[in-house]
Parts: sequence; structure tokens; C-alpha cells
Amino acid sequence: MKAFLKLTLVSDATFGRGDGVPGLVDAEVEHDHNGLPYMHGRTLKGLLGEEGANILFTLGQFQPDLERWQRAMLQLFGRPGSTEDGIANLHVGDARLPDDLRAAIAADLASSSYAPADALTALTSIRRQTAMDESGVPDEGSLRAMRVILRGTPFVAALHFCQKPGEDDLALLAACVKALRRVGTGRNRGRGKVTAGLYTAQGEDVTGKHLAYFEKEVYP
Repeated sequence: MKAFLKLTLVSDATFGRGDGVPGLVDAEVEHDHNGLPYMHGRTLKGLLGEEGANILFTLGQFQPDLERWQRAMLQLFGRPGSTEDGIANLHVGDARLPDDLRAAIAADLASSSYAPADALTALTSIRRQTAMDESGVPDEGSLRAMRVILRGTPFVAALHFCQKPGEDDLALLAACVKALRRVGTGRNRGRGKVTAGLYTAQGEDVTGKHLAYFEKEVYP
């Protein structure tokens, strides 16, 4: 079974790749050979799993029996370092620009004098910041430059299920997707705000449907 997770940046974000470009930026965004930014699937899956853990923790405050949702959590995200019976049913692909947009950009790059660096520049900007001391004076040597992906940029990640997921699995996944608020470097400092939705392979938004089931089962 296949589904899709669609994300849209509400604020600028950096999908960091762990290094910079000397003389240009201290933190570069992850991007492909055409200069198009993307987020690794394992990173996105980790963020969804983190939201799932937060949801289970919250449910545990007023629901003594969490076994049902713990099973769904294990089915979706697996258990780190587990044996075969604990392997995740859900596999998350890289979050990339929509296929039609990537195809159009690739065609432009192939038929013109534009280079991948031009595509990266068109989709991103460079933000600079510096640390301040108690008196409001910038700390010497603290100026940093970070490339950010511009707000409004859409991303799509393919979701593959090894086996057909149950209603509880999809319900918890929809709750994780809905709870996903921020992504990327600096998300704990207000960057990378997103809206997210769960879609079928046919393009139907089923976030509300599965979330309604989750709410009905959690708050009967």
C-alpha cells in the first residue's frame, strides 16, 4: 500500500546537511543535483515518530491502558535495534518538491543556460544572525549565515506500507501528521513551521477522516 505526506512551509526552514559553503553560508540546505532542496525520509520519519511518542505520553496521563496504541506505534515505526518481529511497517521516502514542479525545473535546466545553483537560489534565501551580549552589543565572531527554503514551498513524501495498515495504525499516523508543526534546523527556535496532510495514492486528503476515528476512539 502507498500513500503520501504533503507538507507546505508556513515559515522559512533549513533542511540542514551538516556543513556549509566557505565564504557563503555556515549552514547549507540539503539539495539534489538540480539544486532542489529536500528532506531525508529517515529524518521525516523520526519527526513523525517523535510526535507519536508525545501523543502516547499525553494519552498515558488519562488512559491507563495504552496497549492498543502502543501496538499501532510499533507497527508504524518499529523498535530501534529490534529483531524481525519489530521491524517498522511504514517506510518514509524523501520529502521533495512535487513531481510536476521538479520535472519543469529539470526541463528548464536542460534547455537553457540556467544552472542548478540558479534553481537553489530561486527557492532559497540566506539569513544572517548574530549573538548579542547583555548590553545589546553583537558578540565578536558570532555572525552566522544560514540558507533557508522560502515559506510557501511544497514538499511531498511517499509513504510505503509493507503490509496493509489497520484502522488504528492510520488513525495514529494521521494524529502524528496533524501534530507535526515544525521541521528542520532551528525548529525549536521558531523556524520551519509547516502544515501537513495525509493523502491516498489517488490524491484524496484523508487526514480528517482518520483523525476523526482517532478522536472517537480516544474520547468515546
